[in-house]
Amino acid sequence: MADFAKIHPNIGTARKKRIDNLIAYSFIAPNFIGFAIFTLVPIIMAVGLSFMKWNGSAVQSPKFVGIDNYARLFKDSRFIDAFEHTIVYTVLTVPLTMIAALFLALVLNKKLFGRNFFRTVSFFPYVASLVAVAAVWNALFSPDMGPVNEILRVFGVSNPPRWAADKNWAMPTLIMFSVWKNMGYYMVMYLAGLQNISPELYEAASLDGAGAAQKFKYVTLPQLGPTTFLVLVMVTIQCFKVYDIVLMITGGGPGTSTLVLVYHIYNVAFVQWDLGYAAAISMVLFLMVLTVTIIQFRGEKKISD
Repeated sequence: MADFAKIHPNIGTARKKRIDNLIAYSFIAPNFIGFAIFTLVPIIMAVGLSFMKWNGSAVQSPKFVGIDNYARLFKDSRFIDAFEHTIVYTVLTVPLTMIAALFLALVLNKKLFGRNFFRTVSFFPYVASLVAVAAVWNALFSPDMGPVNEILRVFGVSNPPRWAADKNWAMPTLIMFSVWKNMGYYMVMYLAGLQNISPELYEAASLDGAGAAQKFKYVTLPQLGPTTFLVLVMVTIQCFKVYDIVLMITGGGPGTSTLVLVYHIYNVAFVQWDLGYAAAISMVLFLMVLTVTIIQFRGEKKISD
């Protein structure tokens, strides 16, 4: 046996490698199985369902309709409204959230009195119950008795906005609430990025005569590049799949003024029980998120290069 091992020394190495691979796969397996069952399989089923007509009944089996569900999208005014509102919401919410989070991080990264308290207060809206904070927000911005409009009347605004009750102000109200609720989470990410910047870079910039604005432009922003890219991707995906905030603040109204794609998918699937058409809308949303994410990654790669 010893002579055989000497003649074929690679056999022991190959066996050890197989054992190491088996151990590695055993650690990966639980997560992969969960991903396959709860994510991959539903996605594959949704793709197939988007070519079917089915009301979810166990009695009625799905009926293949080809691309009829996708052709129907272009005739559905509610889908077109939801598509446009999702784009508007994302385009406005993403930069505002990133700017607000970065501003908070820059302020709370300084040695201020009560800094930890203000960090906690800034992060609190993100972890607080959405139902609770939405109820408080709606009370504050109530068109008739809300303290915000009462303050505006004190300052001479005779006809203040009706906020979520007005189709022209509902989307801005939704965006303001979203920025306020989520900026604390991304502030924490920016704080982590700021604290990883070497103080020597700022010292070198000071020796070169750089002011605060120049330090921010040439030191802080470039060093925060990876953090900013991560925040950009996360906020964008979060905005595309927004649902709960719309449900609690405006309910998609007034009319369809704040109807977004995920809210529309929910209504089509679980109110109208048109699961095939809802799956087709889901595929459109999936392709939107995938396209934007690919563009973001390619843009980041070009900037890095």
